[in-house]
Amino acid sequence: MQDTGMEAADLVLTELAKLRESVSGVLGCVIAGVDGLLVLHDLSDGPEPHDLAALAAATFGVGRQCGLALRQGPFRESTLRSHRGYFTVYAINDTALLAVVGDERMN
Repeated sequence: MQDTGMEAADLVLTELAKLRESVSGVLGCVIAGVDGLLVLHDLSDGPEPHDLAALAAATFGVGRQCGLALRQGPFRESTLRSHRGYFTVYAINDTALLAVVGDERMN
């Protein structure tokens, strides 16, 4: 028996919740397309998930261009560190991104 799209989404949401619960400082995650559209999220408070999806895509775009200009290959990840936390974007594949928001305890 194959999983439906909804069952697959539930499995991914379960993994995102596990990430938030098991890694100190993680406040939540979004999965977004490289076009900035929100796919899934595990955020209860704080930033708007659609905004984070758009920020993830923007981060990806800058990182991709840096990799091309420096001839260092395709984008893999980028971390922005602010005074009170982190925003890290990981490439899942050529079309999807995982963005993780964390407080100052995340590293």
